[in-house]
Amino acid sequence: MILVTGATGYVGGRLVPRLLAAGHRVRCLVRDPARLAGRAWLGRVEVAAGDVLDPATLPAALEGVTIAYYLVHSLAAGADYAERDLAAARTFATAARQAGVARIIYLGGLASERTGLSLHLSSRQATGNALREAGVPVTEFQAAVIVGSGSLSFELIRYLTERVPIMVCPKWVYTRTQPISIRDVLEYLAAAPGVAASTGATIQIGGADVVTYGDMMLGYARARGLRRSMVPVPLLTPRLSSLWVDFVTPIPAAIARPLIDGLRNENVVTSDAAARLFPTIRPMSYQEAVAAALAKLDRGETETAWSDALVTSQGDRRPAVLTTHEGMIRERRERLVAADPEATFRTFTGIGGHRGWFYADWTWRARGFLDRLVGGVGLRRGRRDPDHLRVGDALDFWRVEALEPGRLLRLRAEMKVPGRAWLQYDVTDAGGGQSLLVQTAYFAPKGLAGLLYWYLLYPAHALIFSGLIAAIARRTVAAREGGSHRTTP
Repeated sequence: MILVTGATGYVGGRLVPRLLAAGHRVRCLVRDPARLAGRAWLGRVEVAAGDVLDPATLPAALEGVTIAYYLVHSLAAGADYAERDLAAARTFATAARQAGVARIIYLGGLASERTGLSLHLSSRQATGNALREAGVPVTEFQAAVIVGSGSLSFELIRYLTERVPIMVCPKWVYTRTQPISIRDVLEYLAAAPGVAASTGATIQIGGADVVTYGDMMLGYARARGLRRSMVPVPLLTPRLSSLWVDFVTPIPAAIARPLIDGLRNENVVTSDAAARLFPTIRPMSYQEAVAAALAKLDRGETETAWSDALVTSQGDRRPAVLTTHEGMIRERRERLVAADPEATFRTFTGIGGHRGWFYADWTWRARGFLDRLVGGVGLRRGRRDPDHLRVGDALDFWRVEALEPGRLLRLRAEMKVPGRAWLQYDVTDAGGGQSLLVQTAYFAPKGLAGLLYWYLLYPAHALIFSGLIAAIARRTVAAREGGSHRTTP
């Protein structure tokens, strides 16, 4: 039995099917099991509800486990993320020892230097040390930039290169690193249980090339056929750089700043342990990794994205189950659509991302821009996949909370609001080749500020939501007549 923590995250969500393909029994530890809904492999794994910061939830999850993958971190939890990571690692390692776990496999951060590390890199390495404190043997893989469709590092490079023709480059752009493809990372992780000599080892892993971050941007530009220029500047602090990243990319400054602060440290493999222990794995070059990532994006096959598991401006509490109770404001609209329920469902589940919001899209973009200004997630997280949703997916500044194929979609707001908000779509068969579409906005205001927010903006909201349900109906009919449900605005 293998336990995978962080199964809702970028690496963990891709590792699980590879472990299953190798014939392992797999159990996933997640805070909210509903976040795994929609995964193709869900029916083949055991699911344990628990939290690495809550020792009471861990014994049941670790019962009978031989190997545990530790793939969680608290980067987006706020300024105290390093302390949270240490506490979580110690709690988990202690529980693993008590449960008789034979080995922990951990994916940490690569750094060439021993001293002067950024808080983020020192935290990743301190987490590995904390896991070892309890006495359970730890296999620690240390990686630098992971290149893959939907990865945080790749999205940073991708958005900066796509959107900025002339790039103003601070010193960190010229720091050397050894990027590695997500495919190679997963190969190492999946192979580790079968390599006994890797038990207790610290293994630096990297791709075939040592490059600078500037080289990575220019390499991405070549792969996309873009002409890009770089202008070096002597001073540009991590704070200013993170604000620029926040403005240009979907990555908020709170996450970008610790990452950028770590880019001053070289991340180059200095050990041959990976080659000795895993001689059959031949890591690909950076250009090959970029080509593979772009191919997946073009085919719409992104399995996981960096936004899948990160906490948001709503905090990292367990998502509430939507209920009707005193104080909940509800705005319900209905519309008959001249199409069957399945066609209507395909239309409203295709909303957001590159397609926009079907009606008054500029107002949604403006709301996303304002949200970013006040430290929220903003609108530019987009979608993991343009055509398919699953529970837990980020969708612009919403999160998919519930999804029933052919019938229901419920989105939970993750923008900054004085309260909690949901947007829900239900569709049922109305007979005669028609469907009844119900659009409901729910809002649970927090104090007077929440009530003022709702009633002051209600005239605008009423106009937008009225136009939105009408636009969904029109698009459904147009798609039925034109034979396509996935048209862009």
